[in-house]
Amino acid sequence: MTTSADPAGQGRRIPEAVHRRRWAILGVLMLSLLIVVLDNSILNVAIKTISTPAPTGLGATQSELEWAINAYTLVFAGLLFSAGLLGDRLGRKKVLLGGLAVFGIGSALAAFSGSPGELIAFRAVMGLGAAFVMPATLAVLMNVFEREEQPKAIGIWAGGVGIAIAIGPITGGVLLDHFWWGSVFLVNVPIVLLALALMLWLVPDSRDPAPGRIDPVGVVLSVVGLVLLVYGIIKGGQLADFTDATVLASIGAGLAVLVAFVVFEKRSDHPSIDVTYFRNQVFSAAIAAIALVFFALMGVTFFSVFYTQSVRGYSPLETGLLMLPLAAAQMIFAPRARLLVDRFGNRATTTGGMVIIAAMLAAFATLEADTPIWILEVVFFLLGTGMAHIMTPVSVVIMQALPREKAGSASALSNTFRQVGGALGIAVLGSVLSTAYRTDIEDKLAVLPAGARHAAGESIEATLAVAAKLGPQGRDLVGTANDAFLHAMHVTALWGAGVAVLGAIVVALFLPGRTPAPQQGEEETELVAAGE
Repeated sequence: MTTSADPAGQGRRIPEAVHRRRWAILGVLMLSLLIVVLDNSILNVAIKTISTPAPTGLGATQSELEWAINAYTLVFAGLLFSAGLLGDRLGRKKVLLGGLAVFGIGSALAAFSGSPGELIAFRAVMGLGAAFVMPATLAVLMNVFEREEQPKAIGIWAGGVGIAIAIGPITGGVLLDHFWWGSVFLVNVPIVLLALALMLWLVPDSRDPAPGRIDPVGVVLSVVGLVLLVYGIIKGGQLADFTDATVLASIGAGLAVLVAFVVFEKRSDHPSIDVTYFRNQVFSAAIAAIALVFFALMGVTFFSVFYTQSVRGYSPLETGLLMLPLAAAQMIFAPRARLLVDRFGNRATTTGGMVIIAAMLAAFATLEADTPIWILEVVFFLLGTGMAHIMTPVSVVIMQALPREKAGSASALSNTFRQVGGALGIAVLGSVLSTAYRTDIEDKLAVLPAGARHAAGESIEATLAVAAKLGPQGRDLVGTANDAFLHAMHVTALWGAGVAVLGAIVVALFLPGRTPAPQQGEEETELVAAGE
C-alpha cells in the first residue's frame, strides 16, 4: 500500500488506516502498560496500612503481606510466555482486551477483600490479567509501526514505565490520606474501563498468519517450570536461606522442567518457541542484559525504600516524590536513546548505560544517615538515565530479531526474563541485606530478652518497632539499627554493582557496534490486521 509519505511504496507494510492513527494507538498501549506497572508501586505504599488491624486494615502478617505481593509476581511471571504465544495465535487485541478485563475484575475484588487470604487470591487474579496485557502491548506496537519508527515508539513505550514509577507511590500516598486501603486497587477500575473503550475504538488486531499447530506439552512445561523456579526464588528470599530443602527442591525442579521444555521444543515439529533463536548471540545477549539490569535495579529499589523511610524518616508519599528524578530521567531519555544508538551503535549505548547503573549502585555504598538528600536525587536521576539507555536499545534488538508475526513471543520472552531477573534480584539481594543486617546487629541485641532479641534482629523495621516499645531506653537501639542497616545496604549495593558490571561485559562482547541494516530482498510476512 502506498501513501504520500511513501510514494514509492518501499517498505510500507502497515495498512494506511492503521498507520494514520499509530501514535494514538501507542497512547492506548501506554495506558494499558501504566495500569500494570502502577499497581505494584502503589501497593508498596499501602503495605503498612494493610497490616494494621481491622477496621483500618486487614491485620495481615509479614508473611501474608509478602504473599500479597508475590502471588501477583508468581502468576505473572509463570504465564507471560504462554500469554505471548496465545496473543500470536488468537490475536493480540483479543488477548489485550481479555487481560485488561480480568485485571479490572481482580482489582475490584481485591479492593473489597475481607481477609488477607482473599487479598492474596485476588492479587493472583490480577497477575493473571497482567500476564496477558504486558507482552501484547509491545507486540501490537511492533505491528502498527514501520521498522524505521519502531525504535522511537519503543523508547516512548519504555518511558511509560518511568511515568508509572513516578506516579505510583504518589498516587498511593494521596489515596491513603483520603480513603481506605482498598482505594489503591479500586483506582484501577476506571482506568481499565477507559483503556478498554479506547482499545475497542482504535487498536487493530494482529496475529501470526501461520501459527502452526498448538503445542500443549510445551505450554504446560513452560508454565510449570517458570512457576516452580519463581516460587523457589521468592521462598529463598523470604527465608533468607537459599540452602533450605524446600527452596532447593523448587528451584531444582523448575530448572529441570525448563530443561525438559527446551529439549522437547528442539525435537518438536511445531514448537511453541524456536529455541534456535538463542543461537543468535545478539538476541541472547539482549535477553541476558534485560535480566541482569532488572536483577540489580529491583534489588536497589527494595533497599532504597527502607533507607529513605526507616533511616531518613520520610513518609511513603515523600519517598515517592524522591523517586521522581529516576522517573523523569527515563521519560526524558528513553525516547531519545535511539539517537545515541544511531550515532554510536547498540553496544556503546547499552554498555554505557550498564556502567552508569553499576557506578550509581556503588554510590549507594557511600550514603550515610546524614548524606545531603540532593546527592540521593542525583543518584536516582543517573540510575534512570542508565536505565533509559538500556531498555530502549535492548528492547528494539529483541523485538527486531524475530519476525514481526512472532512479536508476541519476542515480547513475552523479554518480559519473562525481566520478571525472573527482578524476582531473583529482590530475593537474592534482599537475602544479602537481611543476612548482613542480622549479622551486624546480633551482638548488640544481647541486652534484650530472648524473645524480643530474635524479633528485633529480623529487619530494621522490626528493630525500630522493639525500640519504640522501650521508650527513652530505645534511642540507642535506633542508632544501632541505622548503623547496621547502612552497613548491610552498602554490602548489598556492591553486590548489585557487581551484577551490573557483569551485564556491561555481556553487552560489550555480544551486542552489535551499530544498528544492522535490513538485508536486501528479505521476505516479510504481511500484517494480518482488522478494523482498518
